[in-house]
Amino acid sequence: MTTRRIRRTTGAATTAAALAVVAACSAPTGGSDTGTGGGSAESVVIGVPTEPDTLSPLLGYGKDGNSKIFDGLLARDADLDLKPALAKALPEITDGGRTYTYTLRPGVKFSDGEPLTAEDVVHTYETVLDEKTNNTAKSELDAVEEVRADGDDKVVFTLKYPYAAFAARTVLPIVPEHITGEQDPNTGAFNTEPVGTGPYVLTGWSKGEKLTFKANPDYWGGAPKVKKLTMAIIADDDVRATRLRSGDLDGATLPPNLAATFEDDDGRTTYRATTYDFRAVTLPTANEVTGDTAIRRALDLAVDRRAMVDKILDGAGRPAYGPLPLDDPWYAEDIERPQDLAEAGKILDRAGWKTGRDGIRAKDGTRAAFTLFYPSGDKVRQDHALAYASDAKKAGIDVEVEGATWEVIEPRMGEDAVLAGFGSTGDPDFGLYTLLHSSLAGDGFNNMPHYDNPAVDEALETGRRSQDPDDRKAAYDDLQRALVKDPGYTFLTHIDHLYVLDDRWGDLTTQVEPHEHGFASGPWWNAEDWRPEK
Repeated sequence: MTTRRIRRTTGAATTAAALAVVAACSAPTGGSDTGTGGGSAESVVIGVPTEPDTLSPLLGYGKDGNSKIFDGLLARDADLDLKPALAKALPEITDGGRTYTYTLRPGVKFSDGEPLTAEDVVHTYETVLDEKTNNTAKSELDAVEEVRADGDDKVVFTLKYPYAAFAARTVLPIVPEHITGEQDPNTGAFNTEPVGTGPYVLTGWSKGEKLTFKANPDYWGGAPKVKKLTMAIIADDDVRATRLRSGDLDGATLPPNLAATFEDDDGRTTYRATTYDFRAVTLPTANEVTGDTAIRRALDLAVDRRAMVDKILDGAGRPAYGPLPLDDPWYAEDIERPQDLAEAGKILDRAGWKTGRDGIRAKDGTRAAFTLFYPSGDKVRQDHALAYASDAKKAGIDVEVEGATWEVIEPRMGEDAVLAGFGSTGDPDFGLYTLLHSSLAGDGFNNMPHYDNPAVDEALETGRRSQDPDDRKAAYDDLQRALVKDPGYTFLTHIDHLYVLDDRWGDLTTQVEPHEHGFASGPWWNAEDWRPEK
């Protein structure tokens, strides 16, 4: 995996509608704290489209690293290689890969002044794994049989089976037992008033508006030069771009079409991060149309992925023929497939889906029609959904596209299709198990379509439990081929993430990123290490 800084970018006029919207919006901060171009390099305001539901690692926050408030035993560098964080070295691995021993870095304290101990680490993992804790990612730690403290500075994990990717799971942030041990992990105040060992301390959270952080002067890694960090929550892409252009923001996450409008701006740089982040349509098995394998296979062949990359992403992405990107070493080379409407039609004909007078197919009185939801305000997903519906209609399938809030979408995910986004960096087990394993059907955003394929389950278990790289590669190849024959999703594109940022800090980088981005990704993934441009 590589880190790439791409091109400089530029200002252009925005629409009157966007200007009207932004005029009604308050700034994320006031006065000199707005982070306008040319301002103090000690303060930065970033515009992101979403905010977390919780700031507690016990419920999943920061589980893949890069939390500004917390640290894990390990962390990832710019190239995603593991490095020590709260542990002073990489783990000692014994017993054929079933025992991992970590020695804690001495002198680390939580932001309230209490020392970090091995018991805090034990408490964190045991609470996440507790069946009473509402952490939908606990299956990621399925291999853990026991975690125990060996004195104040050693933590020993015993695994049920050798798990090749386990060390990467220990980027999980550590919480203070002296606080969270006295609270219900699902409802306690810690969820919005976190205390960690990280480079920043939360100073305020106005839901739907902003989160503010101040530098932790006693951070074990050294006090950050950026003293104040504000994450402004701006769901609308056009509004985010307008506020960046006006100087109300120092940086922002932007879709390709809006990032391109900054390409001639000498005061800002656009950063482009390659990702595992894909867009796909979930195809619920409980729906009488999307639950039909012939419909799913026809949709897979009907879509023009390359056109979506070129027209929707302006080339900032790649076609997705499955959940793993084309350049991933685990990608199965023989699964690429072009749009093939003729073959899609043959599959539907053989399955009894006959074309009606209106051009839409039907079978046993059921029209080949279903609703596809996308989250309102997400222009990229909306454009994917509309392109998908257009391609589907060419195959005789009627897809009604509807934008809605997640509050509306979530209760309907088991019955209706959703233009969804997923993708995890690191090991293929990290993203594929929760996406596809039948045991997680309908578990929050895990396995949203309730996909159930025994061959895929078997491949997932082999990939998770085997230590042999060749066996794991063969299992994941089998899985990807099985998804071509029996797709539970229509995979569309892997998207690059684009960020525009003022040039007040030097030598910034991006990482290869997962689906989740904004808070933990972009060129501010390591804001604690930034230095002012001289």
